[in-house]
Amino acid sequence: MRLSIAKIFLLVSGATLAHTSDEHSSSFMAGFDHPIGGFDHLLAMLAIGLWAASLGGRALWAIPTAFVLTMLTGGGLAVAGLSVPFVEQGILLSVIVLGALVLFAKRLPVAVCVAVAASFALFHGAAHGMEMPLNANGLQYALGFALATAGLHVVGLGFGQWMAKMSAPLMTRISGSVIAIAGLVLAFA
Repeated sequence: MRLSIAKIFLLVSGATLAHTSDEHSSSFMAGFDHPIGGFDHLLAMLAIGLWAASLGGRALWAIPTAFVLTMLTGGGLAVAGLSVPFVEQGILLSVIVLGALVLFAKRLPVAVCVAVAASFALFHGAAHGMEMPLNANGLQYALGFALATAGLHVVGLGFGQWMAKMSAPLMTRISGSVIAIAGLVLAFA
């Protein structure tokens, strides 16, 4: 029910902007579409949620929060003209590694998990910033990709927690293997 309500608010959010010009709504939607439309981004965001759910406790909020905040930083660096090397390779590596962490149910200290998530988020954010349309409003665009990313994290968290309640951690691990294999396919395609 909450997820359905959240979807409705996200769908109408463009109409509720204080300034309803096409520039603002298209800037928001361009940012929002980027993580969802890029298969590599989508897989990494879901993996972050699954991984955080498998760890539980503080990891439930610390890992996704660190990812989103660092991703915004990476986007800002790219928009400012600073170069983040190996962006595409970092994104593909994030899909593979995050999928493997879910697959093997790797339990690390939360601080290490946050550092891993933040490291990969820098690449994702730089990609978002480099691909921002020239006529986009930067704040609206950043809000769009941050909300889409957080939403995908929530989907991964929800699925992971649902699987834990169903006493089916194998399903979460299978999801991790699918993500890691998809990352390998993308890397060698």
